Amino acid sequence: MADGMDLGQELALALAAASAAVERRLDRHLGGIRGISLGEYRLLRALAEAPQAKASRVELAALVGLTPSGVTRALRPLEKYGYVVTIKNERDARLALATLTAAGEELVDDASGVVDDAMAMILEHKPLLVEHHAELVVMLGELADA
Repeated sequence: MADGMDLGQELALALAAASAAVERRLDRHLGGIRGISLGEYRLLRALAEAPQAKASRVELAALVGLTPSGVTRALRPLEKYGYVVTIKNERDARLALATLTAAGEELVDDASGVVDDAMAMILEHKPLLVEHHAELVVMLGELADA
C-alpha cells in the first residue's frame, strides 16, 4: 500500500489508471481500424447482445452506464452512418427501440476482433493477468454491480 493511502483510495486510483490505459489503447485501435470509439463499441455490443438485438434507450443506458439522453446522443452518429436504426413508438417516444442494421452487425463482429487483438497485445507481457483472468473478470464484475 502506498505511504499514507488507505486500501480504498489505493484500489480506486489503481482501477482508474488501469481503466484509462486500456480505454486509450482500445480507442486508438478501434478508431484507427473501424472508426469508432470504445464507448460506441460498448453501446453497439450491448445492442447486439440484447434480445432480438433491440433495446430502448433506457435499457441501453443501464447496460453501459450512460443516461438515456447520453445514449440518444451517442446513437445519432451510429444512425447517421447506417449502423443503427430507431423503431419509433407512436404513443411514447421513450419506448422507441434501437436496433442494429446488417452493417451494424458486421461492425460489431469486426470491432470485436479488433478488441480481441488489442487485448492480446496488452496481455502479451502480463502473465499474471492471463493466469488470473477468470478471477479478475469476476472481481471486476462485482465492482461494476456495486
